[in-house]
Amino acid sequence: MAVLENLEPKRVFYYFEELTKIPHGSGNTKEISDYLVEFAKKRGLRYIQDESNNVVIFKDASEGYEKAPVVMLQGHMDMVCEKKLESSHDFAKDALRLGIDGDFIYAKDTTLGGDDGIAVAYVLAILEDDTLQHPALEVVITVDEEIGLLGAAALDTAPLKAKYLLNLDSEEEGYLWAGCAGGMTAVSKLPVRYQEYTNEKWKVTVSGLKGGHSGAEIDKNRANATILLARFLHEAEGGAEYALAELTGGQKDNAIPRKAEALVLADAEDGKALGAYAETFTETLRREYTGSDEGITVTVEALGEGTEPVLHPVSQEKVLFFLLHYPNGIQKMCGFIEDLVETSCNLGITSLTPEALCGTASVRSSVGSAKQALADKIAYLTEFLGGSFDIEGDYPAWEYRQDSSLRPVMTEVFREMYGKEPEVKVIHAGLECGLFYEKIPGLDCVSLGPDMQNIHTTEEKLSISSVERVWKYLLEVLKRIRA
Repeated sequence: MAVLENLEPKRVFYYFEELTKIPHGSGNTKEISDYLVEFAKKRGLRYIQDESNNVVIFKDASEGYEKAPVVMLQGHMDMVCEKKLESSHDFAKDALRLGIDGDFIYAKDTTLGGDDGIAVAYVLAILEDDTLQHPALEVVITVDEEIGLLGAAALDTAPLKAKYLLNLDSEEEGYLWAGCAGGMTAVSKLPVRYQEYTNEKWKVTVSGLKGGHSGAEIDKNRANATILLARFLHEAEGGAEYALAELTGGQKDNAIPRKAEALVLADAEDGKALGAYAETFTETLRREYTGSDEGITVTVEALGEGTEPVLHPVSQEKVLFFLLHYPNGIQKMCGFIEDLVETSCNLGITSLTPEALCGTASVRSSVGSAKQALADKIAYLTEFLGGSFDIEGDYPAWEYRQDSSLRPVMTEVFREMYGKEPEVKVIHAGLECGLFYEKIPGLDCVSLGPDMQNIHTTEEKLSISSVERVWKYLLEVLKRIRA
């Protein structure tokens, strides 16, 4: 029996559950892209599937809306793939295992992909229903949003005629997002040298962190496990001698690292000193992060004697210097919008390879010059230490539009349905609106979506009641758009 079959709106949850059966992590979107194409073919809808696997599906205006402006409904088909350590889930082939807890849908031991599977479910339910009233629709479902908005960047928008864009990639009901930060992926590679060394092996682990989305949760004082690991290794040098053999932290550049590990070699006495300091350091961090990330735990585990390639002392110092001076976290708050982060950086993926320390970060800012200045700062740090720096997936900010014609319609509908005003905000997380806004002159954009919690983590949850309310709101907005 389908887990979600008794939930309303039935067709939205039907499609959401169908999508969770199809592997669709970033970079693995061919199967779900083909599913969308088959959906269009079965219903006689015109479609485009490009080389990147982006899909555009067109639907004519319903009767009486032939002269209404064309509306783009937009979301992305890829999801962030995270799982609990004990999970054997294979994101390349396994369906997600769904569960319901009160008002929330979750996936057992993995991310849910509500970001942005619910958007795809919404638009499929709209496309199949010929009883709805709406203008001509251009449904744009992109790939690889989670790894740098790559699908939106690659999409040819020449065939599109939309005047309005409803992006369905927000996670808070009651908010109308009217602008977002631009971003890029910053990649640093710092060459290192190794030497063979024999001694006792010790595994250092920083775990128990909350993690979260590097845009939406960057202002919640959540710790970065990799940065904390570097701090521990640096501070521990005062009381113990060790050689660093391995270091890893994080899995996604746009997810705050929840866990980081290092392998060090040290004699028994120094290893015990590391373990003792780990206990003290744990208590220190829990005090520092009281109320925001107090589950942090640092442990040191003995693995027995062995021989490993360890970093040359100069390389070890360079690695720790790099991590300790990396500009991680909030860099600047916006000066004219209260509580808005303007510029930030999240060192999301870090690993020691046989050749280099590799660090990949998500750099965000609503100000283009500030974004570039932060990238330059990381480049300077990297190159000063003899490394190389590259930028990937650079995308523009979506600037707040004062003269929007779409926003007043959506505000009026919201006021009538909810009995209060929506909160119109600019957010720090990246949305594809910025790319479409840049590619299609005059495009009027608003982003919305139902309530979700802890996206990009294994605690991700999607509110059932919010999905239904936003569905009704979305249909009424489409019904009201006539000019």
